Amino acid sequence: MTRHFDDRETRAPEARELQAFDEFRALLRHSLKRLPALDTWLGHPDPATLGDRTALASLPVLRKPDLMEMQAANPPFGGLADVDALKGNRVFLSPGPVWEPQGLGIDPWSSARALFAAGFRSGDVIHNALSYHMTPGGFILDEGARALGCLVFPAGAGNTEAQVDAIARLKPSGFTGTPDYLKTILEKADELGQNLSSIKRALVSGGALFPSLRQYYTDRAVSVLQCYATADLGVIAYESTDASGAPHPGMIVNEGIIVEIVRPGTNDPVPDEEVGELVVTSLNPGYPLVRFGTGDLSAMLSGASPCGRTGPRIQGWMGRADQRTKVKGMFVDPKQVAEVLKAHPEIARARLVVSRSGDADVMTLMVEPAAGAAPVAQDIEKTLSAIAKLRGSVEIAAPASLPNDGKVIADERDYTA
Repeated sequence: MTRHFDDRETRAPEARELQAFDEFRALLRHSLKRLPALDTWLGHPDPATLGDRTALASLPVLRKPDLMEMQAANPPFGGLADVDALKGNRVFLSPGPVWEPQGLGIDPWSSARALFAAGFRSGDVIHNALSYHMTPGGFILDEGARALGCLVFPAGAGNTEAQVDAIARLKPSGFTGTPDYLKTILEKADELGQNLSSIKRALVSGGALFPSLRQYYTDRAVSVLQCYATADLGVIAYESTDASGAPHPGMIVNEGIIVEIVRPGTNDPVPDEEVGELVVTSLNPGYPLVRFGTGDLSAMLSGASPCGRTGPRIQGWMGRADQRTKVKGMFVDPKQVAEVLKAHPEIARARLVVSRSGDADVMTLMVEPAAGAAPVAQDIEKTLSAIAKLRGSVEIAAPASLPNDGKVIADERDYTA
């Protein structure tokens, strides 16, 4: 059996990087002329100067609130969708609300690669239990599966007994849906005395695949892998397995996108292995999202996957990056913590801890010194107060002592007491 979807997956990392930025510059040369809103948002950049990650990091991060504002001012897509993507195509509405156009061509959300890594092949019959209603979830994997040559039953979500009956009759070899819904279907089948053993593999998304749940599927002889996808971008990363079917660490970044990890609330990339917000640049000419902040936490892993795919890897979904927190009736934002760091280069990392003392909110900024530096707590306290408009104390922490969990603001108040 062929191990890889195509030769792009096994390119030298340096060649992939060069080609990605060649495609990115070409995309901008085309799109900035056709999409004035994108040109304005990015600050009228010269595509010729955007040839590497350092240059890319000079552009602003587009986050969901920014996109929603642009769409409200210029409905429905904020001026970011190419008109060619809107002819004879689909449009979706996700919570927010946020409008998303379907991309161009076959497999517009680039899911076939993830399905292939999960063991799906041309001729397989797939029961797709992701929702086809309003959001693109069902279509994301449906389009990729059909591009791969699979026959898809668009089951959608809900009506579990009918889904059990459909699987028992059609006998699909594969399942796509949320991580926990296949368990719901299998348990309902057990209750009804139906045999669903035709299902041998699954690709799941839209939730966490906990180790205990994966083991449940293994015990039922179903190989289950997961992919990380969003309605705006499609499949961002996916798992692969070893020869025994056990998943390799992390998730491989999909081809055709550029992924960064930035410090939450900022535009600034963080080093590999450090947790931060996942930011994606899509090379999709129909809907070219540049430095789109997913709002999800992850981390880049060093090295390549043992499966032979040479693309960068991420840890996977590690929580949400939006840590805006109300303290004493006022919101404190990760951006404000970032401003404190910029004002004090003697700080390497910081974490704002919000707690309670009696009935009062208390703010403490924990800071790690930069190499060879000696931060002065009182000076940082003055800056914190000026920026946040709230008083807070500063404690100097030992180097590398703060948790590497992507949290800039940690709300440790006990709301049950």
